[in-house]
Amino acid sequence: MKKNFISNSSDSIRIFKNDLFENLSKVHYYVPLIVYIPVISLLGWKSFTDVHMGVLSFIGWMLTGLFLWTITEYVLHRWVFHFYPKSEFGQRIHFIFHGVHHDYPNDSKRLVLPPSASIPMALALYFLFLYLLPSGTIYAFFTGFLIGYLVYDMTHYALHHANFKSSFWKKLKQHHMLHHYSDSTKGYGVSSALWDKILGSDFNKK
Repeated sequence: MKKNFISNSSDSIRIFKNDLFENLSKVHYYVPLIVYIPVISLLGWKSFTDVHMGVLSFIGWMLTGLFLWTITEYVLHRWVFHFYPKSEFGQRIHFIFHGVHHDYPNDSKRLVLPPSASIPMALALYFLFLYLLPSGTIYAFFTGFLIGYLVYDMTHYALHHANFKSSFWKKLKQHHMLHHYSDSTKGYGVSSALWDKILGSDFNKK
């Protein structure tokens, strides 16, 4: 990603002339919790009442969904959010989706995905997994997948705005801050550095 500057301002810059689009591009950190916790609860409930899934099967498929989220998070951040198009229009789209966050990393209203982006993405992935997965497993699987997404969103907000005492969280915050302030071509994992270590995009923190 090309980098011209990084602002330490906590203000939200305007990126749309249209007021509606501008408002849809911003969101308070707790909004994904309000939107997705009821969805997660419904999916878990339907796993037991609609398809009569056993507890162990539910846990297994939920953990599978959670694990696949960690891969999805890494892939989206590395190869989608950090894909830098050559066209002027493509660069504009890139800035709206992720570039603005790198230029203004302390903007508290652009740290979690707004529902205007996350809901269409979640629906597309739900129907993709519905097609790919064995019959009756989608509810449990997507329960774990959405839990992973919420952990990612809340972790991302906390890494930018919380002061940690735990060594685990301090290391994770360091990992993400290096991505922002040192080298944006490394450190794509937000809620975990696992895939950076596996795929060779981790920082040398020695």
